[in-house]
Amino acid sequence: MARAMKDSSIEWIGDIPADWEIRKLDSVADKITDFVASGSFASLKENVRYRDEPNYAMLIRTADLSNRSNKKHVYIDESAYTFLSNSNLYGGEIILPNIGSVGDVYIYEPIYKRASLAPNSIMVMMKESNRFYYYWFLSPIVNNALKNIGSDSVQAKFNKTQLRQFKVARPPIDEQQQIAKYLDEKVGQIDSIIDKTKSSIDDYKSYKQSIITETVTKGLDPTVTMKDSSIDWLPQIPKSWNKTKLKNICRMKSGDNLISEEINSAGEYAVYGGNGIRGYYPEYNRDGTYVLIGRQGALCGNVKFVEGKFWATEHALVTEFTRVCNPKYFLLLLQTMNLNQYSLSSAQPGLSANQILNLHVCLPELREQTEIATFLDSKCKHIDSLVEQKQQLITELESYKKSLIYEVVTGKKEIN
Repeated sequence: MARAMKDSSIEWIGDIPADWEIRKLDSVADKITDFVASGSFASLKENVRYRDEPNYAMLIRTADLSNRSNKKHVYIDESAYTFLSNSNLYGGEIILPNIGSVGDVYIYEPIYKRASLAPNSIMVMMKESNRFYYYWFLSPIVNNALKNIGSDSVQAKFNKTQLRQFKVARPPIDEQQQIAKYLDEKVGQIDSIIDKTKSSIDDYKSYKQSIITETVTKGLDPTVTMKDSSIDWLPQIPKSWNKTKLKNICRMKSGDNLISEEINSAGEYAVYGGNGIRGYYPEYNRDGTYVLIGRQGALCGNVKFVEGKFWATEHALVTEFTRVCNPKYFLLLLQTMNLNQYSLSSAQPGLSANQILNLHVCLPELREQTEIATFLDSKCKHIDSLVEQKQQLITELESYKKSLIYEVVTGKKEIN
């Protein structure tokens, strides 16, 4: 028999089970607090000093919880930890970023001996099941509503007062616990499959790169006789291959300047910067087959194969062949060289054309270049197809997970 449902009176929640309630978060939470709850900005500045080296406690930022950043941790001493007692973390707290990455949701699991909440997040402790409400906030429809409770500014944000008024569902406590346990198990199973699939994708990508490196530098004949090359990055090459500098194969020149305001989100001709397509422009400055090398930024050395009419900006080095060469083999050769390692260390890493052109490479005859390029094109397409299938599986699993969480935390799917 289907469970009795009722209108929640909140459009984005829809119907909920008849024995559930809709409440303001403040009425079901035991604590809603943040970094500034411990004092004025002046007193915080006076009493809390950030430290780079491990100390009495860690200041927990969303960057520490998201695994999306390699920023150094921030620490505080015992005096600051005591001063911030209103926002100290012990484990199990729900953490909601309220500026910037609004919509992200975390449940704190200790990563240091003592911890306190950093600015730009709000910590919530529930009177009943924290894990149920963790999944509540993870639900896509709830997540979207959370992004809309703040001001209509360009950057999504909200404050504690607005969060306290936020509407949530309140099932009976025993059902909260059942739902949390059910979702812990189901979401854990889904995440395990996703993790294994991501690991498989990494394996495929590593395999692809190993095949490219092996074939580009040794050819297709595994029995070929090798010889010393005196090339730093490639000690040996096939006996019939030639060692030369890139300047004997091609010339390189930066593209032409375009200011950001001139680049459109759609248009006739693609605009290539240092890391691929930046947008579109009604004119083109190149027409043909080219290999582009990103020359500025952390990703300098990035290599792209481009055909047809396009605009190359000053952030890309455009190669033009001065001797006959298979462009796809040349692309794979440059990718194997990892040009980023030659970037000049500065606040803005970069590569110069002269620097790259003086690097040594190995070069087989044109026929063998073409055979290698054809073989790798087929092989890489097959691997890319497998990776695409894996990525599609991840997309479907993430979608299913979100749907499952929504259906369960709003009571539309009854668990046994």
